[in-house]
Amino acid sequence: MFEYLAPSRRDLPLHDPIFLANAEAQRRKAEGIDVVNATLGSLVDDRGNLVVLDTIADVLRDLSPMESAPYAPITGHPEFLRALIQRHWPKHDGSGAGCSTPGGSGALSTSLRNFLEPGMSLLAAAPCWGPYRVLARENGVGFETAPFPEAGKALDGEAWSGALDKLMKAQGRVLLWLNEPCHNPTGHSLTREDRQVLISALRRAAQSGPVTLILDCAYLDYTTEPAHVREALDQYAELGEEGRVLVGGALSISKAFTLYGGRGGALVFPWCRETQLQAALANACRGTWSTAPLAPQSVMMRIARDGKLQARLAAEHRHWSEVIASRALALDGALRAEGLAGCAWRGGFFITLRLDRPAETTEALKGQNAFVVPMPEGVRIGICALQAELAPR
Repeated sequence: MFEYLAPSRRDLPLHDPIFLANAEAQRRKAEGIDVVNATLGSLVDDRGNLVVLDTIADVLRDLSPMESAPYAPITGHPEFLRALIQRHWPKHDGSGAGCSTPGGSGALSTSLRNFLEPGMSLLAAAPCWGPYRVLARENGVGFETAPFPEAGKALDGEAWSGALDKLMKAQGRVLLWLNEPCHNPTGHSLTREDRQVLISALRRAAQSGPVTLILDCAYLDYTTEPAHVREALDQYAELGEEGRVLVGGALSISKAFTLYGGRGGALVFPWCRETQLQAALANACRGTWSTAPLAPQSVMMRIARDGKLQARLAAEHRHWSEVIASRALALDGALRAEGLAGCAWRGGFFITLRLDRPAETTEALKGQNAFVVPMPEGVRIGICALQAELAPR
């Protein structure tokens, strides 16, 4: 026992399971073993190299020292926040409360500190990104889930209403994180009808106390059906404009710009201009990381000012969306050829295979030098990194 640590900080896991699996895959690859690595959420080309979008690489190289070296304002450059909001909701004027954060995870963590007290619980859809639980634990809050529907099935409205009511009765408020559309880890999105059922449940819960919905937006650029993304964001905008539910966005450019290590993101509330909220966000930033990195903000601002750069970036997103779609199709075909259920995909970097014994399946795949991420509901496969020809393995 290391007595210098506070008791609550002892006996924590040393390694993140996703990064641990990736490290093992990389080690075997370095030894000359032919591996299939579908662990991390990073876009990889068909030669196995990390993709950095050309548009972003060019803008990043062109930044002046004054666009990357100074401190950014504590809550981020207003122009950056406005550009990021309008990238998701183009008809919005870009105003509202908000702050820049180190990536989407920084935005999510900030929401926990501002909308829940220690000992309360967060609500999220299951399956979900594993580090959601870590973020909750590190901020002293519990973690509850409601089911994200499988492909072709409707949202379980009763389960969602029950989860919302349970938390509202226990703690007088609800904070919901929702990674939708282009859900991580399933690759699905809610239908318009599913979304309306969920929104109605949120409205009902809000009659009993404050309800905050944080849209975890990370993968929206990677889909061959952009209209379904627009429809979803517009539905959530209507909810935000009503004012009965506080709707915010944890907006990340890690995936959108392939700037994973740049740590660019923001927590924004486009339909709320409450001064107390802005003050709370400013204090959370100052008391945690002080200021978020400037360089990714500068990249975002440059692109927002240049229509040609925006068109070039959109073309790259279309190309890589088609690549990911072809990989999903190849995996679907490979599964069906083995007599298994296929895998539906509408967007994002992942699909989920629902299995009864995910840990055993993961270990069996490791024995064949294929690496995936186990979850309680099955295994997550990063099709962002799974070349189509490797799908049969």
